[in-house]
Amino acid sequence: MMTPNLFLPLRAALLLAAMTIAPAFADQPAPKGDAAHGKELFLKIGCFECHGRVGEGGGFLGPVPTLAHTSLPLDAFTMQLRQPANNMPAYVASVLPDTDVADLFAYVQSLPGPLAADALPEILKH
Repeated sequence: MMTPNLFLPLRAALLLAAMTIAPAFADQPAPKGDAAHGKELFLKIGCFECHGRVGEGGGFLGPVPTLAHTSLPLDAFTMQLRQPANNMPAYVASVLPDTDVADLFAYVQSLPGPLAADALPEILKH
């Protein structure tokens, strides 16, 4: 006989609470960062080694996401830095303070991101 999941109601309540609270935070603008300092950090701490010199992504250790003009909100970007998925090293707050994270975020947001296909020269479209 299967035992009912006793934690299911608690998980549902926590999910509902998170969904109720999250919109209040989503409307808050990200703190302004210093993109020039963010670029220095991007190169200094080695982000470019996997994500490319201008956040274009790559496949060094498997698919690496494009960071240029990321659609991640700052809190998700910070969470990925603090508790990364896959092979990325963790950058705890004592190593990379929140002000530096905001600067990194400002830098990757300042990058143009991938070009649209129609922006490529005609010869590359074939």
